[in-house]
Amino acid sequence: MSKNRGGSREGSGRKPNYNEPTKTMRVPESRIIEIKNFLAENKKHAFDDVASITLVTASTFMQIPLASEKIAAGFPSPAQDYIDKTLDMNEHLVKNEASTFVVKVASLSMRDAGIEIDDELLVDRSLEAKHEDIVIALIDNEFTVKRLMVEGDNCWLKAENPDYDDIHLKDCQELLIWGVVTFVIKSFRK
Repeated sequence: MSKNRGGSREGSGRKPNYNEPTKTMRVPESRIIEIKNFLAENKKHAFDDVASITLVTASTFMQIPLASEKIAAGFPSPAQDYIDKTLDMNEHLVKNEASTFVVKVASLSMRDAGIEIDDELLVDRSLEAKHEDIVIALIDNEFTVKRLMVEGDNCWLKAENPDYDDIHLKDCQELLIWGVVTFVIKSFRK
């Protein structure tokens, strides 16, 4: 009699610590702590949060109707069909066309901030990054998207998903803030 346990479930099991396959091996018990310490110290962060970067070129002009009344998120209010004016999405989303880019997300490190895989981020390179801004950063020649945390002269990058590590720079690492995320573009319909 075989027992059917329902198979594997997405997201279950151990989370990978490395961006490559691992292999099981036998080591002497007296060396386990030494080997674990070695792996922890030499673990290379993979900053693979960005899949692509695209320059924004506002080549179209489209007026979209803008309702004059705000919409309640709770109970519906009486019908208000009045359209007061139109809104140009280029003007609404892009403040500085020459320094605005679209970045496509490739990881779930910012999931709890509402940023998921394949979401597109509008990034303005002309803005000066401030404490708690979500930024695109360049570390070790790889891009990452994280929340910038500034504490006095020290800054670090915070992941918004407990499955991902925060990034605290090591002695030889250089952090370059490439741009500030201003909007997240995502589809709610699949």
